[in-house]
Amino acid sequence: MKNIPNHAVVDLFCGVGGLTHGLKQAGLNVVAGLDCDNDCRYAYEVNNKGAKFLNQDVANLTGSDLERLYPSDSVKILVGCAPCQPFSLYSSRYRKEGHKDNKWKLLYSFANLVEAIQPQVVSMENVPGLQKESVFTDFVNILEQNGYYVVYRVVFCPDYGAPQNRRRLVLLASRFGEIAFPEKTHSQGNYVTVRDAIGHFPKIADGETDVTDRLHHSCALSKLNKQRMAQSKPGGTWRDWDEHLRLKCHRASSGKTFPSVYGRMKWDEPSPTITTQFFGYGNGRFGHPEQDRAISIREGASLQTFPDDYKFLSEEQTFNRTKLGIHIGNAVPVVLGKAIGVAIKKYMQEIL
Repeated sequence: MKNIPNHAVVDLFCGVGGLTHGLKQAGLNVVAGLDCDNDCRYAYEVNNKGAKFLNQDVANLTGSDLERLYPSDSVKILVGCAPCQPFSLYSSRYRKEGHKDNKWKLLYSFANLVEAIQPQVVSMENVPGLQKESVFTDFVNILEQNGYYVVYRVVFCPDYGAPQNRRRLVLLASRFGEIAFPEKTHSQGNYVTVRDAIGHFPKIADGETDVTDRLHHSCALSKLNKQRMAQSKPGGTWRDWDEHLRLKCHRASSGKTFPSVYGRMKWDEPSPTITTQFFGYGNGRFGHPEQDRAISIREGASLQTFPDDYKFLSEEQTFNRTKLGIHIGNAVPVVLGKAIGVAIKKYMQEIL
């Protein structure tokens, strides 16, 4: 294989660095990540040496601002995952209210930056529902009008080593030719499981925090939810409970179609999709397979394939479960980032 050409990657909407970390594992040179949430700075920089965090709203970023982040004469690679809430099946507020904020417009900002600096390689990752939106069609059209060869598809994350049933839309584009899609690394016979990902963590009770890792913390349960948890079966639903433990909404006809809440994961299968509220027992099938509690913050990060030693907080930062849930749940799984990085690296070695 040829050496990789002199290159640099900038990660838009970088968050705490899931995509960046995967790209770096693949051997790509990520020089900067941009995000409007400055609370992501510590996690991004301390875990991704050499990549600078910029607290920047991509909507206000100019082409010249972005151009300055790339070393001269480098092959420019621009990647990013714009906020996906407007297109997510898991966001009831967006389903009911529609696109009433400006987050959905950020993909246009991404496209404008591509037009401005003409990077040699572009990658975009988002939820599958984005395909149905005009903003995605416009994004692809803008790339093609600027001479890019574009490929995209929905991928199943367990095929790339993620221990969760997450599906994501991945787009790859280049001005020099079509980039071959990331090759699958796993199949149904050897998917990474919940046991593989979190089976080694110390046992804790609900409301407890492991003394060696403050992120290995599980929400306290009410007395009623402890009873529900005790009757919950791996892969089961609230239908496994005694009648007096069921919620009123479950008894209503409308509630009968939502069996996936208040459930336990199965040890030997991938987990459900990790959302931003994975730490709450009632928010999905986020119950631990055998301990009577919801999964911990650290376990959620592990299911998102962050390394166990990934640092999300400095000593000075306050533990904020809700904020950590957002940062981790919104992240690109590290192994998917690596698969994207491997595909880009192979392409650069063969074409550039």
